[in-house]
Amino acid sequence: MFVGVAEVSAQKDSIYIEARLSSDKKMLDVSEELVYHNHSGKDLQTVKLLNWVSAYNRRGTSLVYRKLEDRNTNLHFAEPHELGKLISLQVKNADQEIPVHEISDENLLLPLKEALAPGEKIKLQLHYQIQLPDRKFTGYGTSDTQVALKYFFIVPDHFDPDNISPRKYVDIEESVNFNTFWTVNFDLPVNYFIESNLQQTQMNSFKGYLDSDPEFLISQNEYPSIKVSTDGMNTEIKFGYNLKPEEKQNLEFYLPLQLKFIKEKTGLVPEMLFITEKFRSKEDFFGNNDISFWKFRFKLFTDAEKADLDYFGIITKKILDESIITDKQDNHWFKNGLKSYLEIQYLKKFYPDTKLLGALPESQIFGIKPLKLFHASNVKLTERYGLAYQYIMSQNLDQKIDEKYAVLSNFNDMAISHFETGTLFSYAADKMGYENFDYLVQDFISKNTDKQIDPRDFLKELAEKDKRNTYLQDFIQHKNRVNFKLKRFKKEGDSLNIKISKNTPDEIPVKLQTETRDGVKKEYWIDTAGEDKTKTVSIPALDVYKITLNDDYIFPEANYRDNFLYAKGLFSNMRKIKLKLIKDIPNPEFNEIYVNPRIRFSNTYDKFLIGFNFKNQSLFDQKFLYSVTPTYSTGTGKLVGSGAVAYSFLPAESMIRSLTFGISGSQFHYDYDLAYKKASIYSNISFRKNPRSTVSRGVSISYNYFERDLNAEMILRNDYDRYNLWSLGYGYSDNQSIHEKSLSVNTQLMKDFNKVTAEGFYRWEFAPRQKLSVRLFAGYFIKNNTRNNTFNYGISRVSDYSFSYNLLGQSATGGILSQQYVLADGGFKSLIPGTVNKWITSVNVDTSVWKIFHIYADAGVYQNSNRPTQFIWDSGVKVRVISDFLEIYFPVQSSLGFEPGFKDYARRIRYTLILNLSSIINAARRGWY
Repeated sequence: MFVGVAEVSAQKDSIYIEARLSSDKKMLDVSEELVYHNHSGKDLQTVKLLNWVSAYNRRGTSLVYRKLEDRNTNLHFAEPHELGKLISLQVKNADQEIPVHEISDENLLLPLKEALAPGEKIKLQLHYQIQLPDRKFTGYGTSDTQVALKYFFIVPDHFDPDNISPRKYVDIEESVNFNTFWTVNFDLPVNYFIESNLQQTQMNSFKGYLDSDPEFLISQNEYPSIKVSTDGMNTEIKFGYNLKPEEKQNLEFYLPLQLKFIKEKTGLVPEMLFITEKFRSKEDFFGNNDISFWKFRFKLFTDAEKADLDYFGIITKKILDESIITDKQDNHWFKNGLKSYLEIQYLKKFYPDTKLLGALPESQIFGIKPLKLFHASNVKLTERYGLAYQYIMSQNLDQKIDEKYAVLSNFNDMAISHFETGTLFSYAADKMGYENFDYLVQDFISKNTDKQIDPRDFLKELAEKDKRNTYLQDFIQHKNRVNFKLKRFKKEGDSLNIKISKNTPDEIPVKLQTETRDGVKKEYWIDTAGEDKTKTVSIPALDVYKITLNDDYIFPEANYRDNFLYAKGLFSNMRKIKLKLIKDIPNPEFNEIYVNPRIRFSNTYDKFLIGFNFKNQSLFDQKFLYSVTPTYSTGTGKLVGSGAVAYSFLPAESMIRSLTFGISGSQFHYDYDLAYKKASIYSNISFRKNPRSTVSRGVSISYNYFERDLNAEMILRNDYDRYNLWSLGYGYSDNQSIHEKSLSVNTQLMKDFNKVTAEGFYRWEFAPRQKLSVRLFAGYFIKNNTRNNTFNYGISRVSDYSFSYNLLGQSATGGILSQQYVLADGGFKSLIPGTVNKWITSVNVDTSVWKIFHIYADAGVYQNSNRPTQFIWDSGVKVRVISDFLEIYFPVQSSLGFEPGFKDYARRIRYTLILNLSSIINAARRGWY
């Protein structure tokens, strides 16, 4: 079976494989010989082998859970024939069989008869059969047209030489078997071809050293390749997919330029690269795709530019992956950061003035260029790296650079691991000189060839080369909120004395730039002392018009809004004010005020509201926010509106993610010619969360003051015209894909009542797009001396005394407006009369039946003061037009009887209508953050 297996150099493992693929491409029969060395410093009693095909074999594996975090339920709901698993396994050493107790485990621990001493080796013979998973889950496995093999062969974990730490497959493209000599021979069905990142020695046979894991693509098609000569060295780039003629022509032009650039920066020129479709989609250039809207298509970049931008990142990352050995879980940031650093330098050289939106701002609509009104149209492509960090940091959802890769959110993988690290490398290179930085990178890679590296050693060498980079070693271990600030300047003679402050004891240099009205720029690097938080520097005044710190987002600062000052004019020593119409990427150079025309339908009383909204909130979150919206009510002919001011504290490393204090006020109508006024003071605490997690927790407290106009009948009833409400609540939610759940507890009090409510919600997706939901509600009045039922619990209708449910007909007692349904209080869909002034418990159940049709059932028990306990129930059919936003309820049977038999049945049909765009956006964002 293993005739001709060659011994390789000492201390390097070797793997020899004979693999036969079944005719239906679903089974792989493998005979394998593994020469394994003890790379640890102690005797080994067991050998750990990775059996990662078992990650596909059942629900509950780490792979399934990670896919659910990304809101991908395909593997969770997979059919048995779509799963991957190890069907059989036999392991021998010198003809003696080694027992394997559980072949479904991802980590196989093989007991050794005799301890394996450090440096010694052992030969293991394995024979196993694999059922390949469907390729749709991870891009690896089998499909109708292709078989992609990676991570399916049983191999050692070279990043765990002691064989003590479990390592699970979670589809993050991590290398686990490096510095290994591979010999792989395939027996394939007729008319199938195979490509690999290993050198092919003959048909279906591959051999050679790899510092990454082998991958193979089996298909009935032969895919293209491009051969490139770079400074006398030849490189063949193989593709695991078809190239369009124009794309191939573009690559034949750009690939030589890209490889030459990469060689100059890193010294690396590979003999062969193999690019799979999965790798291309993961490593291409984010944000350069065309924008499609209805029948319109807007191009940001030409096809040639897209090919250049995409493949520079793809080729760069592939070369780094094949040349640098790091444990991705712990040191993902090193190769990702180098990739972004090289991208930044490539853009600076070949796309220095290209805009983030490409040619899109030049697109005309009716002869005008509307995007020119946006600051986004002026943002340079090179600024995207700093902007991505600013966006996620402003929400306090960023993570430290050296965070474990498996717990990075999808966005932080890009914004932190790639972009922030690349920005720091570029900043260091700018300060110490790009040639010096590039030489350091080349030397570090060269002397660590075929070795596992610790990137912190690179940071140490960087600090030794230039001590001003010493801060990086600590910087990557924290969520940082470094901020440089231009305090003020003073002109003395021919000099400008500029005062700069910082909020960190780290000795981080800062780049100061001056600009004249004619656009002439001068740059100065300012070194900062450790404990000295302020520094005054003197520079020639010349004809300086504007002063800037770290322009173009070249350093990951917490706040760029205080990095600009004007040296002349009305706004000398301060920032200018700018009015804008539509939300935009913030321009930190200005105090921006967004003035937005507003037309929206409020309710049947105010009808359409027409007015303007004045606010300072851009596309990025800010700590201080204000919003004022005066509007004209077309229903009443009066002025109404709302306003709010809030400030949030966002501690970087704390159990609290945000602490917000705010005040707000509003005035609208709740009935015909009856207005209400509401004023609130509130505070919210949002607790820290793992950005990959779907769990959120928070506490809120508020004081609310209400004034209501009363009509004559309400005055006779001695209704409430003024009242105060205190509210304290805790909320927990987990919006994961399969098991969605939430819990809230709240207490409200005023002089006449005090009540406590609790609500639990659970939604189970038991089949693709088929869900069962259960809601539990309980409410109890600790004290109730109210004059009427205004503050009572509702059974089928909510009493919106806090004006927080956006009802279309707040006071409607009949007609279609009164049929609006809100899932609150008792939550009954049938129009069961009455309210509750003592206590109520209810359960609301809803389940999918077929497509958009559901059935529901509600049941509850309640008691009013001096009345016996009542049991009520209802059931019916729900039509889900848009889940959670537009739903229609048709009652069938309830405590009231068989409702379709009632003459007024049409009036008993209920509907849910939520006109809240932010709720829809938040639902769409799940899985990305």
